[in-house]
Amino acid sequence: MAELASALARWLVVAALGYAAVVAITHWAVRDRRLNPFGAWPRFVRRISDPVLRPLERRIVRAGGMPQSAPWWLFGLVVVGGLLLVSGVNWAIGFAYELRMLSGAGPRVWLIELVSWTFRILMFALLVRVIASWFGISPYRKWMRPVVFLTDWILGPLRRILPPFGPLDLSPLVAYFLLWVARQLVIGALV
Repeated sequence: MAELASALARWLVVAALGYAAVVAITHWAVRDRRLNPFGAWPRFVRRISDPVLRPLERRIVRAGGMPQSAPWWLFGLVVVGGLLLVSGVNWAIGFAYELRMLSGAGPRVWLIELVSWTFRILMFALLVRVIASWFGISPYRKWMRPVVFLTDWILGPLRRILPPFGPLDLSPLVAYFLLWVARQLVIGALV
């Protein structure tokens, strides 16, 4: 069952990637005058892609972009979304196996898993905070508050200790490394 879900997710991503590639390449060929825009193939592609591209074009125009780039944005979104989907399905399958393994385990194994999950959540929150800063997402947004709460306790002291590196903030990288080392030490002590 797990292999079927994983394979289904991969095939779904491959199909969506094929669709996005065909749409992007056809739109490029029409704009580059390699294909007649009134030919059968471009009309067919436009008919199957317009319901997806129109909302994307509107959003791109509102953000100040060019609507002609919508097919390439679609391709990029399918790549990123596909990676997230496949990773999410594989994570869910692994989590189900982990819970199944824990159902017959003793308290020591439960404690090790709890410590491991705590460190994983902290490391994930650190990653989310870094990526959010790249996109200029405010740490005061409602959905960012838990992420800031989980990471401020380690980033604040590191920012005061580390010397400035120009525009680079290396404190998340150092924090991630320290969390990884602490996780290894704590789990090593529990085993």
